[in-house]
Amino acid sequence: MTYTAASPASSSAFVGGLHQPAKSNRSGHSKVSSLAALWARNYFVSVTTRDDAEQLRKTASLAEMTSKQGRSRTATKLSSNLTLASAQAWSMTENLLSEEVRRHGIDPTLINPWEIAADSHELFKKALIAYGDRVTPRRLSVLISSDFGQVRHKYTAQDPRAIGFVSMQFHYTGQVLLSELSASERILLEPYFKVMDDHLYMPLRAAYEAAARHSYHSPTLKAVQNLLPISTRIAHAVHKRVSRQHAGYISHNGTLTSPMVKTSSIRDIEMFQVYLCLCVLEDSIQSVQRELFPLCVMLYPRLHVKWQLVQDMLQAIGWEMHDRLHPNEVAAFLPYLRSLTEMFSCDVFRSA
Repeated sequence: MTYTAASPASSSAFVGGLHQPAKSNRSGHSKVSSLAALWARNYFVSVTTRDDAEQLRKTASLAEMTSKQGRSRTATKLSSNLTLASAQAWSMTENLLSEEVRRHGIDPTLINPWEIAADSHELFKKALIAYGDRVTPRRLSVLISSDFGQVRHKYTAQDPRAIGFVSMQFHYTGQVLLSELSASERILLEPYFKVMDDHLYMPLRAAYEAAARHSYHSPTLKAVQNLLPISTRIAHAVHKRVSRQHAGYISHNGTLTSPMVKTSSIRDIEMFQVYLCLCVLEDSIQSVQRELFPLCVMLYPRLHVKWQLVQDMLQAIGWEMHDRLHPNEVAAFLPYLRSLTEMFSCDVFRSA
């Protein structure tokens, strides 16, 4: 995809310099909280469309479903089915990725289905309790950030590709549980599962920790603070661009505009933006080399995601950032966006 007829052919046409690492300061905790709050702002509004809201308003039992009793009833029903859902989810995960263990030379001892299912089960329980207690998705994002950060660290410490199995386990568990609900119940619960999905796929905890090492007035930190609140809007716009260009494209789970694929695609576009933020904050591409690239190489072929889609996505991210951020802020991201574009170029995978 090209941006416009008058635009450069690739994101490498953008020019920007690297920022020097900023000095640390003693207000790290407040900055981490601020960054977490900025990210949390995305949730309910970003995943509840106007059509969804209209459907909820027209539902006769809306008041009952959104009441404390109604939410508790939904949470209890799903909690009682959680063990079976976890077992079904692991079967789906294994069917999708078992061959990748051998093909990528992953140590099988790092993929412990019982441990992954147990960690998944525990975090879903927390989310369902939060839903039953009417904790907002925004608040849940802040409350579970540490728990998910620990799980991500646990599974990425030795081989970052292991997080792919964990992420798919969470994704499929959520899909199984949602399938047991009415359409209106799903609309209410989906934002909570999106919070979980995002915290597993995205290095949010690492970004918060990297932010704490910057001075309060760091231009780099300011660029990240201004990108995060609009990252979901950018993701929706990018998905729309790429879907138009690849109309009729069918991935493992359907067309690019089907609800499940759209949700996953928007999450992935957000994930790339968070990794861009982490690169800027760390003044390094290492997180992409260590985590994002190996994970995509393992997952995307299995999900029938072609590398040209990734190229078009990265170009579209560049133009959306160009349109929405101050030029100095765009310049902070461009060296890393250019690196990602080169790493995920079709030439790299030509023999694949």
